[in-house]
Amino acid sequence: MVQYPPGLDSAFGALADPTRRGILERLGKSDAGISELADAFDMTLTGIKKHVGVLEAAGLVTTEKVGRVRQCSLGPRRLDDETAWIATYRRLLDGRLNRLEDFLERTRETQ
Repeated sequence: MVQYPPGLDSAFGALADPTRRGILERLGKSDAGISELADAFDMTLTGIKKHVGVLEAAGLVTTEKVGRVRQCSLGPRRLDDETAWIATYRRLLDGRLNRLEDFLERTRETQ
């Protein structure tokens, strides 16, 4: 059985949704409250809280209660394991495409 780094599935799952990717982009510019995010994405507070919860569970976002506002910021996770997995997969695909190209060149030469 293939072993992947812990958290790989939760990070890719969190990043699979366009709203959550948008939240990360927004928080990359500056921290924001739940209400600000809900307004920015035209969502209910409940909906945005669910998205933020998924991102928080994956370590991509942190939240902190500041007075009456739940403030969101980028989390400690830097996606190093995910980047390494993508790089490995890209090398595998590049290798297969190179072998296909070599095969096609050889078959063209024999015709």
